[in-house]
Amino acid sequence: MLRKDTSRSYREFNDEDDSDDKRSPDYYDDAAEDLDREEPNGSISQEDDIRGSSPSMRFSKTCLKNVFTVVLIFIYLLLTAVAIFLAYQTINEFLQKLKNPVMSVTYKEVDSFSPPGIALYPGKAQLLSCKHHFHDYIPPLVDPGKPQEGDCVIKDVTYFGPFSNLTQKRALVVRGPSDVRKKELIFMQFSHNETKEDFSAITYMLFAKFSDLNDSANDSEFMKDCEKNYSMWTFSGGFRTWVKMSLVKTAGRSNEAVEFRQESAVVKFNDKRPDAEQTNQLFFVVFEWRDPFMQEIKLIVNANPWSSVAILCGVFMALFKAANFAKLSIQWIIKMRKRHLRNKAREMNPITDS
Repeated sequence: MLRKDTSRSYREFNDEDDSDDKRSPDYYDDAAEDLDREEPNGSISQEDDIRGSSPSMRFSKTCLKNVFTVVLIFIYLLLTAVAIFLAYQTINEFLQKLKNPVMSVTYKEVDSFSPPGIALYPGKAQLLSCKHHFHDYIPPLVDPGKPQEGDCVIKDVTYFGPFSNLTQKRALVVRGPSDVRKKELIFMQFSHNETKEDFSAITYMLFAKFSDLNDSANDSEFMKDCEKNYSMWTFSGGFRTWVKMSLVKTAGRSNEAVEFRQESAVVKFNDKRPDAEQTNQLFFVVFEWRDPFMQEIKLIVNANPWSSVAILCGVFMALFKAANFAKLSIQWIIKMRKRHLRNKAREMNPITDS
């Protein structure tokens, strides 16, 4: 029995070997390919890994591109909003600067000024003397309160006031000093014998050029216009009032104005006349240029149109680029959407065919 079993098993073993030998060569080739695909540690090869994971990688890349595109669109929309706000601010700032010009103050040094016109309204007071002096020096008074010789150019003008035609005014217009380098000045003395008044003062007015009065066709109308446009000042009796003038020219948008600014110093007059003569109130006034600088004020528009145009060009270029990028991005998203739907339709077709 033992021999029969042994011989049977041996015969079966040989039959299996014979059957293995009778297999086709393709069988061994397939086996070899299977062995090649397997790695020593039993893992799957890199090629199969790539093939198996390629659809998921393509999906992740497409999703990442879509997210990145959407983020870029939002960024460009934000930049577009900032560009629009910047354009609005630039235009608004330019219009504000155009409506509100700034003042530019410059000082021009001169050797001499055009002699101004000094219009004095003495009323009942009498002009006793008017003399030119230089270098801030006034000689001591000789016989104050009595008429003295003078060297001033004076013009007497009578006219009706600009605000009331019933009021007639008399003005003594004196040709003012001009040589500022030599510190030319004019010293005038008035006497007023009216003692019934509580306060005594003489009014005066300064205008730009004494020559304008000489060149005018009507002195009365000229003085009336000057009174409309220039300010009035006063100096009191019993004092010496030293007026230092300065000239300011203001250039507006359509016209040019001239204004006098002044500084005055008042010194008490020590009256040494006899008591009988002191009933006549004495007035002393000095006119002099303060310094050789003429102040010029100009209105300047500091809004530069070229810089505003450059900023607006940059803003509009940014808007154009943003719009172009948004257009291309939307087109790309639509294209990817169509491709995705087409691929999905292809995948569904084999299922419906089966």
